Amino acid sequence: MTPGGYALVTGGTSGIGLATARGLSQSGWQVAICGRRRELVEQLSDAHGFVGLTCDVADADSVARMFAGLKEKFGRLDLVFNNAGRFAPARPFGDIEIEVWREMVDTNLNGAFYVAREAFRMMREQQPQGGRIINNGSISAYVPRPQAASYTTTKHAITGLTKAISLDGRAYNIACGQIDIGNAATDMTSHMNAGSLQANGTVAPEPTFDVAHVVEAVRYMAGLPLSANVQFMTVMATAMPYIGRG
Repeated sequence: MTPGGYALVTGGTSGIGLATARGLSQSGWQVAICGRRRELVEQLSDAHGFVGLTCDVADADSVARMFAGLKEKFGRLDLVFNNAGRFAPARPFGDIEIEVWREMVDTNLNGAFYVAREAFRMMREQQPQGGRIINNGSISAYVPRPQAASYTTTKHAITGLTKAISLDGRAYNIACGQIDIGNAATDMTSHMNAGSLQANGTVAPEPTFDVAHVVEAVRYMAGLPLSANVQFMTVMATAMPYIGRG
């Protein structure tokens, strides 16, 4: 086993996922990343020394194949950062398209379940038994943004998934925690500089913070012995409109 162990980061080709994969690698973890675009996965893996796996987390069969490849490559799995997810276009609740709703549930919720389920099985069966799953929640796991019902609903559901895995994982030395991130500066949040819709109907710029602080938080959670767990951690821009939202 490498000093940190063997880790998988889903959605590892950009933003928080890529930054975290780099940080874990620097801490001694042997890191695998996955993403849907094969060329990008291979390019980043070659550049950073990752194991690259092409996978669509919304496809249960694709996830199963990825874990079969991980088992063949690593032999075991000690950490999963269950990070893959997506945003939806802002829509008033009554105008949300059914197809968009299904796509959000398929990626953000079903995809997280498929990955966690395969990781749980692998960690339960390996020797020594156990491992850690860190789910990427969101501030929206607690409080919604306006016109974001599909995203908010999936992120609330991640909290239930985290708690269920934590409970069922006790018997197998599997720890599960959740990191809830508010306005980390990535390509996905760059639009916030121009302004985001607020609960009172105004549009206002929102502060962001360096994604490096998210990486440090995940590394702390990942570095704990399996006898200890961060169940929930919130990392956010200090002045973002979350406390007192609405």
